[in-house]
Parts: sequence; structure tokens; C-alpha cells
Amino acid sequence: MNLSFSSSVIAYGCRYFAHPLKQLLSYTLLPPHHHHRRPPFLHSSFNNLNRLLTGNSLFFRMERFWSGSAIDKNKAMVEHLQRYGVITSKKVAEVMEKIDRALFVPDGTPPYVDTPMAIGYNATISAPHMHATCLQLLEENLQPGMRALDVGSGTGYLTACFALMVGPQGRAVGVEHIPELVASSIKNIEKSHAAPLLKEGSLSVHVGDGRKGWPECAQYDAIHVGAAAPEIPQPLIDQLKPGGRMVIPVGNIFQDLKVVNKNLDGSISVRSETSVRYVPLTSRDAQLRGY
Repeated sequence: MNLSFSSSVIAYGCRYFAHPLKQLLSYTLLPPHHHHRRPPFLHSSFNNLNRLLTGNSLFFRMERFWSGSAIDKNKAMVEHLQRYGVITSKKVAEVMEKIDRALFVPDGTPPYVDTPMAIGYNATISAPHMHATCLQLLEENLQPGMRALDVGSGTGYLTACFALMVGPQGRAVGVEHIPELVASSIKNIEKSHAAPLLKEGSLSVHVGDGRKGWPECAQYDAIHVGAAAPEIPQPLIDQLKPGGRMVIPVGNIFQDLKVVNKNLDGSISVRSETSVRYVPLTSRDAQLRGY
């Protein structure tokens, strides 16, 4: 197999790092997907393989989207996502403006660049365009008073967004199997606009195996999963409310972001939103070992 690459091609956006060779193989094996419009990406190069990240959106030609020097405020980041057609929902834009991404990335990193960033424990915070995509896919199931589950909640960013959308009468739950990330995510949320919801108890983050969901607060109107399962875990289907929606990457080498709807009669319908590349939905020990 020829593993030569143009410097104008890269994919990125999900929570976890992957081995560079696996990255390269994934880029050669997986074709472009043009299901919907996506943002141009930051200019980069394959010269430093150690910096490559597993990506959500696959195989796109690079263009200048924005740089850290061009974006210095959270609102400007959201406006760029709107300009490129990533955000079309007024509600999603409002929530992403209120939850400042800078509070959820490590100190010293440029918070408003459209790329994932390392947060330790072989994990990253997803790129802003992927957060926006998932929020829009779940928007109708994140109405005030509804319940949302974020599996693999990481730094707590998306969980905080969910909490603002469902409001104080709703319930937003994050599940993360790295205890240190749970502790730091709570501190992040305490600095954000979602802090009152955390204090009041309508927002919570827990240490647990996300493959099993969080049955204590089920059933959920919305479930988001941040790693790829070989098949959709039955506990998550069981915890999805009739009329609810789950967004989850599914597959091994070839993966799709699946939109799972539970109909009012309890039956399930599944469609593919786009081709993606995530690391496995796996155990804490396997993640810390690097899979």
C-alpha cells in the first residue's frame, strides 16, 4: 500500500488519540463523504505524525478556516461556525456563546481553534465543529425539561451545553470512566454559565462505564456517545425514552455516525449521518493502555 500523502489532507475532531500508523491507514482506506456541508479546516502537515488525531469528519481538503491569532473570543468562534454553515440553529449558537470553550481546555492552549486538543489520559476535547454538529442533531430532544446523557463527558463541555438547553427543570448527566477527568470537569463547569445548574442538581457528572449508561436518571430524551461501538449498546437503547434520539459512532475500521430514534411504540430506527473515525468505546484500563 502506498502511504504517501498530500499535506492538504487531514481528518480530526474526536475525543481520543490514535496510533499514527492506524491514522494513516484510516485515511487511505476511508473515502470522502459529502453528506452535508462542512467547514474548511486548519492548514497542517503530516510531517509530525505524533500530532495526528483520530477524526470525526473524514478525508477533507484543507483550507484556512481560522487560526488562534484570528479568533480570540468565544463569540467570534461561533460566528465563524455560522458563517461556514456549520451552525444553522439560533439556539445552538446561543448556547455555544454562553459556554466559553476556554474554560474547558488545558491552560496554555488556544481554545477557539477548530481542532481537538489533548486533555490527558489519552483523551481530547472535540473540535468546535463536532460539538456544533452533535448539538444540532439532538436539538429537538434537548428542549426545556428534557433529560440528556453524555457518554464520555471528558472536560464537561458538551454536558454543560446540554444542561443549558434542557434548563433547570430538565436533567443533564455526564458519564466518564476517568475519575480525574470527572473531577476536573466539575471544576470547569463551576466556572461556567452552567454552574447554577450544577449547584441545584439538574446537572451532574459521574464516574462510570458509559457503555452501561447511567440508569439512575433514565430514561433520556437525548444520548450522545463520544467513542465508536462495534454495535449500539443495548443498555443505551433501553435507557432511551420513546420519542428520544441517540447520536453514536458505530463500526470498527469503517464507521458511521448513527442517528438512533426510538419511536413511540418502542421500535428503533437508525440512519447514518456521515462517515467518521473514532477510537473504540472501551474500558478505562484499555484506554489508559492506549487500546
